[in-house]
Amino acid sequence: MAASPHDSQLYARLFPAGEVGRLFTDSAEVRAMLLVEGTLAKVQGAAGVIPEISGAFIHRSALELAIDPGGLAEATGRNGVPVPALVAAFRKEMQAPEHAQYLHWGATSQDIMDTGLMLRLRQALALFDEGLGGLLSDLATLAETHADLPMPGRTYGQHATPVSFGSVVAHWGFPLIDLRAELPAIRAALPVSLSGAAGTGSELGPDPAALRAALAQALGLADPERSWHADRGPVLRITGWLTRMTTALAKMGEDLILMTQSGIGEVRLGHAGGSSTMPQKQNPVGPSALVGLSHHVTALNGAMLAAGHPRQERDGAAWFTEWLSLPQLVLSAASALETARDLAPGLAPDAEAMRAALSGSGGLIHAEALSFRLTAHMPRPEAQAQVKQACLRARDEGRHLAEIAAETWPEIDTAEIFDARAALGTAPDEARLFARRARRAA
Repeated sequence: MAASPHDSQLYARLFPAGEVGRLFTDSAEVRAMLLVEGTLAKVQGAAGVIPEISGAFIHRSALELAIDPGGLAEATGRNGVPVPALVAAFRKEMQAPEHAQYLHWGATSQDIMDTGLMLRLRQALALFDEGLGGLLSDLATLAETHADLPMPGRTYGQHATPVSFGSVVAHWGFPLIDLRAELPAIRAALPVSLSGAAGTGSELGPDPAALRAALAQALGLADPERSWHADRGPVLRITGWLTRMTTALAKMGEDLILMTQSGIGEVRLGHAGGSSTMPQKQNPVGPSALVGLSHHVTALNGAMLAAGHPRQERDGAAWFTEWLSLPQLVLSAASALETARDLAPGLAPDAEAMRAALSGSGGLIHAEALSFRLTAHMPRPEAQAQVKQACLRARDEGRHLAEIAAETWPEIDTAEIFDARAALGTAPDEARLFARRARRAA
């Protein structure tokens, strides 16, 4: 396997990162850092920190020149950071030393890298927003269409009470609505970084705060009004959001793995995977990918949190951990969303299999409803105890609980009790509520 499945041609279709993948290439990172360097020079020129003509020249050059990331590799390995090599290569490409000398004036590598990262994450979050909108639209259609379709609800893997397939879909989707609602605030708070070598802005001119604010405005980022070199909260907020999104999608994957399991088969996938040796297999590849990607993202977020308390004003080990973890975390989260979007339109519940599962329970799935109906005739604890005994009889005698109930309590009309559609409670309403909210959110 390649160093990362997202970089592998072999696994590209299994773990597709979509357009987000373009934002985490070497070329995209270098382009973002050049944009930061050019914009910084422009605002420094306007503020009189460097000659205005030099600032304008550097800004224009940053937009026009291209730097080969491969040419920075050796120096990056030696320096432990790519910015010194980038600055040297950019100065050389400008072929104007009288202007190039003012490049990177008063800034530090972390300013350039962190700000460039925020620019790329802003684009990535916009793609996540778009992707969630599309997924919510598909899930809304599925939930609304099957709002009244009864199926067994299960707790601890056992039949509990009836639910509707639409409500199951709604419970996949409600967390995604909440997550999407958080995105505007997250994107609006993406901060610029401009604090200089040790976070004090000591070589950024007479008013470092005003310069930082001007850079933030020029790049469309937030001004944090402070240094955040050693505070990784802004990055951890994003990775935390991505982890929660991937976890929500994994819930969908986990349920689909069980719903497509042999002997259950309550949902059909639009497409399934095959086996190298067992012709009958229809493997739930997409749902399994959702769960696996969630495991991966959760582990990577653990690494991010472990690196979230850097030592002193800058910590190389913590920073390196972030570089190793963050791109893969974002790409894996993107892959999960791409996979869910691919799955959702093809999901088809098997109503007959659901009916068979409900009837195959021997009516035991309606035991709670029966016990509550009996409370009109006896205290609740007594009703529970009697229904439990009736359930044991039904199992031991191989009979339907409805038959036992009719025998034992002839005064009770059991027809409605053993009708799954009548036992759905708020499930259909929740499915339709989700569909309305999802369409508004989309």
